[in-house]
Amino acid sequence: MKNQSQPRLFYRIAPVPAGGAIIVTFLLLFTIYPRSTSTYHSLFLSLSSNETAARHLFALTRRPHVAGSDANSVAAAYVLNTLSSASIPSHITSYNVLLSYPIHRSLSLSTNSSAPAIPFDLIQEIYPDDPYAAVAADILPTFHAYAHSGTAAGLVVYANYGRVEDFAALKESAVNVSGNVVIARYGEIYRGDIVRNAQLAGAIAAIVYSDAKDYGGGIGGKWFPNDRWMPPSGVQVGSTYRGLGDPTTPGWASVGDCERIGIEEVVATGLMPGIPSLPLSSRDGEAILRTIRGKVAADDWQGGEGAPVYRLGPGPGFVHLTYLGNETLMMIQNVIGVIEGREEPDRYVVLGNHRDAWTFGAVDPNSGTSALLEVAERLNKLQKRGWKPRRSIILCNWDAEEYGLLGSTEWVEDNMEVLASRAVAYLNVDSAVSGPGFHAMATPQLDELLKEAAKKVQDPDNPSQTLYESWVMSDYPLIGRLGGGGTDFAAFVQHVGVPSVEMSFGKDYPVYHSMYDDFIWMQKYGDPLFRRHVAGSFYVSSHS
Repeated sequence: MKNQSQPRLFYRIAPVPAGGAIIVTFLLLFTIYPRSTSTYHSLFLSLSSNETAARHLFALTRRPHVAGSDANSVAAAYVLNTLSSASIPSHITSYNVLLSYPIHRSLSLSTNSSAPAIPFDLIQEIYPDDPYAAVAADILPTFHAYAHSGTAAGLVVYANYGRVEDFAALKESAVNVSGNVVIARYGEIYRGDIVRNAQLAGAIAAIVYSDAKDYGGGIGGKWFPNDRWMPPSGVQVGSTYRGLGDPTTPGWASVGDCERIGIEEVVATGLMPGIPSLPLSSRDGEAILRTIRGKVAADDWQGGEGAPVYRLGPGPGFVHLTYLGNETLMMIQNVIGVIEGREEPDRYVVLGNHRDAWTFGAVDPNSGTSALLEVAERLNKLQKRGWKPRRSIILCNWDAEEYGLLGSTEWVEDNMEVLASRAVAYLNVDSAVSGPGFHAMATPQLDELLKEAAKKVQDPDNPSQTLYESWVMSDYPLIGRLGGGGTDFAAFVQHVGVPSVEMSFGKDYPVYHSMYDDFIWMQKYGDPLFRRHVAGSFYVSSHS
C-alpha cells in the first residue's frame, strides 16, 4: 500500500506553517522580489566559475556508476558532501526498487540456417590512450535493462527504426516478421517501444543497433577520440521498461514492506518486454544487414555512404541470440537539499537532475549534476551576501533515472499530496551540456519566464548577444512541449500537474549511453571551455 505517513523528504522544513546561469536566472525570477532580481543576478555572475563546474564533472565521472553500484553510492556521497559544504541542509532518501543487470548474453550469425555460426564479441573497444582504460572493466556488459530472459534463433528481418509505420510497411510488402528476429536501428523512438513493436508483430527477438549514418560520423569515417562521433564498436545501452517508477509498485512509493506486483504481471501489461533483445554496434549491425536478402528497402531506410544495400529479408542471415538477466530489488539513493524560503517557505521551487549513469555519464547526466552543484555553491555565496529566497528551493539529485525514472517517480509518489499543494514549479537538467545551441521544453505556464530568463544570460558561444537572441534565430522551435516519459520531469507533470521545464545546451549527441560518454569527450567536443555549463547554471537559478 502507498505510504500515508509524513512525507520523508520534507522533514527539514515540515515545521514551517502551511547547466548554470540560466538555472540561476530562472530560480531568481521565481524566488526573489522583482526589484532585487538584477542585483542578485549580477552578483551571481561575478561569483561563478567554469573551473568549479569542470572540477565537479571530473570527480563525478571517474568511474562508471550505474544505479545500485558501490560507485554510485560514492557519487551520492560526493553530492551530499558538496551540498552540505555549501551550508544547505541535505539528506539521502532511499527506496528499494527493481533493477536489472546482465548475467549472460551471446549473439552469433550464420549466412544461412545451416552454415556455421560466427559469434560476436559484444565488446566496446578501448580507444588509444584512454585515461579510463583501467576502470573500463567496471562497465556493465552491453545490454537492455529489463530485457526478457530467453534464447531465440531465426531469420533476420530489417525494420528500419522499428516504428509502428515501419512494421506496417513490412506487412504491406508481404515481409513476414512472425517467428523471425528483427533488427532495427536507434534514432527515432524509444528502444522499449522498438522491442514492443517487434513483439506485437510476432518477432521472437529484437536487435537494436546504432547506424553509422546516424551516430558514426557519416562521410569521412572519423570518430572519437578524433571526432565527436560514435566509434564502430560503440553500443547504446539502456532500459526497455515503458513505464515510470519501480515496475513492482505502479502508482505508490517503494517504501518499507509495501505491496509489490510480480514481474510476470508487469510483462503482461506490456510495460516490460516479452521477448529477448540486445543492443549492437554499427559494425556488428552492418555485418548482420549484409546477410539479408529479399526486397531492397526504401531509400529512407538505407544507410549512409559506404554502407551495404539494406534489404528487408527474411534472411537468409540467421542469428542465435541469448540473454539472461537478473531482476532484483536494490537500494537507490536520492540526495535532497533544502534552502528554506523567507516569505513563502511552504511554496517549493524544485530543481532536479539525476546522478546514475550507464557508464561514465559525462553528458548524461553529470553535466547536469555539475551544473546543479555549481548552482548550490553560488546560492550559498549569495546567502552570505544577504540573499534569501522568497520561496523554498528544493535541490534534488535523483537515482536510477536510466532504468525508468525510478528515483524521481518514487519521491513524487512518496510526497504526492505535499507536492500537489505546495510545488510552484519543477526545473529539470538532465543532459545539460552536449554541444552548442540552447533547447528548452516546458508546460505553457512557464513560457514567458523562460524567455525572460534567456534575455538575461549571455550566449556562451557568442558573447555579443544574449541567449534569447541566439535562441530565436535557431532552426528549432523556440519552446517545445513536455510529453511522454523522457526524463525526470515526467512524474511532476503527469502525476501531480506541477508546471515544469527541461533545458539543455546541445542535442542528440552521438556517444549517448556508450562507454565513450566520458570527461575527455566533454572536454574535446561537448564544452571545451565549460562555458556552457556555467551558462546553464545561471539560467536555472533565475527561475527560483
